[in-house]
Amino acid sequence: YAQAKISNPAKAQSTLGAEVVDAEVFIDNDTPKTKKGRRKFWLFGKRKPAKTDKKPMGRKKKIILISGGVLVLLLASGAGYAYFKLHGVLKGGSNGAPALDANVDPSLLKGEGDGRVNVLILGKGGPGHDGPDLTDTILIASIDTVSNEAALLSVPRDLYVLNNGYHTKINAVYANAKYAVINGPKIPNQKDKAEKAGLAAIKSEVQNVLGIPIHYQVMVDFEAFRQAIDAVGGVTINVKTQLYDPSVAWENNWNPVIAPIGIQTMNGKKALLYARSRHGSARGDFDRTERQRQVLVALKDKVLKLGTFSNPVTITRLINAFGNHVRTDFSQSELTRVYDIGKNIDSSKIKSIGLADPPNNYVTTGTIGGLSVVLPRAGVDQYAAIQAYVRNALRDGFLKKENARVVVLNGTNNAGLANTVGTTLKSYGYRVIKVGDATQKNFTTTTLVDLTGGVDKYTKHYLENRFHLAATGNLPAGVSGYTKDNADFVIIVGQNESTSQH
Repeated sequence: YAQAKISNPAKAQSTLGAEVVDAEVFIDNDTPKTKKGRRKFWLFGKRKPAKTDKKPMGRKKKIILISGGVLVLLLASGAGYAYFKLHGVLKGGSNGAPALDANVDPSLLKGEGDGRVNVLILGKGGPGHDGPDLTDTILIASIDTVSNEAALLSVPRDLYVLNNGYHTKINAVYANAKYAVINGPKIPNQKDKAEKAGLAAIKSEVQNVLGIPIHYQVMVDFEAFRQAIDAVGGVTINVKTQLYDPSVAWENNWNPVIAPIGIQTMNGKKALLYARSRHGSARGDFDRTERQRQVLVALKDKVLKLGTFSNPVTITRLINAFGNHVRTDFSQSELTRVYDIGKNIDSSKIKSIGLADPPNNYVTTGTIGGLSVVLPRAGVDQYAAIQAYVRNALRDGFLKKENARVVVLNGTNNAGLANTVGTTLKSYGYRVIKVGDATQKNFTTTTLVDLTGGVDKYTKHYLENRFHLAATGNLPAGVSGYTKDNADFVIIVGQNESTSQH
């Protein structure tokens, strides 16, 4: 949006029905001109309520609530909300996360993983940087709303993925999809549609790699990251290994030591260098993603310190930092709800997860066609092991709370069928306590027995949804030995599972 101070506030009074002061005009350059050659505009500003107006919520209170909600939710990813720049930041309209509801109806949960709120945080250089639309930071902020815990999971920017029929690094997926629209035939709202195409493409790719649902997205550029840290007076980082990187020394007063060992406070510029550097660490990009997670948690802690949001100067700085450098598909009500959840999550309850962190090192570096890339250890495009690890590390909150005991029995003559089903269930975070054979081998279809009497309603819903059937409360003929004392659910695998894909 182009901005201009309104020269005649009195003229706006007839539009808003009250006196307007300190107003700003936001001209919408993306909409077609009217027949008279004019464009639509948005007018935002303080106004004195008309006599018939109800007393509005204070503007300062709104800003504190919403900007605070975003920062807590995203664990201080750099995404913010500016009340008077609403149309440039919030792009609500996603399907949302069912787990945001205080009392979730199980029928609203599409599948395992919906018991968390998963936010895809993307960081790009933005204007003035090489590859301004390459998403060199790809993080998942995952919140367990049931147990008030969270996790930050990093996806390597150089991960070699199959996208639109050809392989590329995952950090180029967003840019490729975006510019395919921009460089295509001219269409209305082309810029906005290009942005949506890019975000949809990277969301789909991340879901394919990790095997978990993505409920929301946030795109942040370097400037927002830097300004957000400066706005709160810097962040405190405990540097355990000296970061030495001559390649970015020119940005650090020609000092190749970006961060010495020890506890130190970093301003926005230093924290951005600390999070971006990848040539001064033993593990390169893998260590860099770990530092990014460290900075985000430190920023979250600083933001939530007593007094941060009661300081109007800090609030103004945060608004200015976020307004032009962030895009998210959250709605205002969703952010408010997330604030209520996120403020109760202590930093000790935030896990830091990487795909290359021993002993869970599921990716490695390699070279393909002269290009340095990151590959799954299982092979190109082989994500099963990664998905099993991620699903368990980010275990569905409802599955974890109920922690139901699941028995899987083979009701067919197909050897190993129950093991296959049991392994799949374990990868989604089910507590499978036994895999064995049923006495009878004539089950044509799978049977699900709920021995809890509906108490473990979320586990029941997930299993019914997974096997496309309704649970029964009684063991079928030929199956015995299981009661509510030694099991919660019994699954007798039928012949139909030999051709089913779960």
